Amino acid sequence: MENFNLSNDHIHKQLSELAATDEHIKAALELVGFPAERVNEQSFAVFLRVIVGQQLSVKAATTIFGRVIDLVGEEPEPSSFSALNDDQLRAAGLSRPKVNYVRSLCQTMTDGTLDISALPSQSDEEAIASIVAVKGLGVWSAHIYLMFSLGRPNIWPIGDLAVRVGAGKILGLEDRPTEKQAQEIGERWHPYRSAVALLAWHYYSNAPF
Repeated sequence: MENFNLSNDHIHKQLSELAATDEHIKAALELVGFPAERVNEQSFAVFLRVIVGQQLSVKAATTIFGRVIDLVGEEPEPSSFSALNDDQLRAAGLSRPKVNYVRSLCQTMTDGTLDISALPSQSDEEAIASIVAVKGLGVWSAHIYLMFSLGRPNIWPIGDLAVRVGAGKILGLEDRPTEKQAQEIGERWHPYRSAVALLAWHYYSNAPF
């Protein structure tokens, strides 16, 4: 994928470069190894899946997303929802707020507030601003899209609890960092904070605590 800078090769290179001067990163890699890449498409469906899956287990989110896809087809677009009423979406398993979020996603894509085709050429800050303009999509959702759909190398998703816990454990901290503390901690890992976030998730799931 063009300009995708978070492939396996990138992750290995970036973390190896950090490990050369950061003993904590080096020790973490020796303990759990390199994290794997995560690559999503650049599409309306990715944002739709994010909205559907909020505050749900993976199993429940998959089930409900499948029901929504049954209504709109395998390659959904904003126009796919124009013929559906809210009751149909509620019957598929979407809560009332999520129905509103889906409508907001369709509206912002239709009026150009969120232009998915423009996101790759935007700066990180511009892309985040475009995404959070959609009701129901916050900074965490924007960070995840920038990392896994756009492959941006310097995203630091401190709104994610597992990233904060994993980063704290990598550094040997006794207490879980707050978001403010995690923001400060991450400054040392420029310009490869996305790779460190992947390592923090990997460490959180696999290191013996």
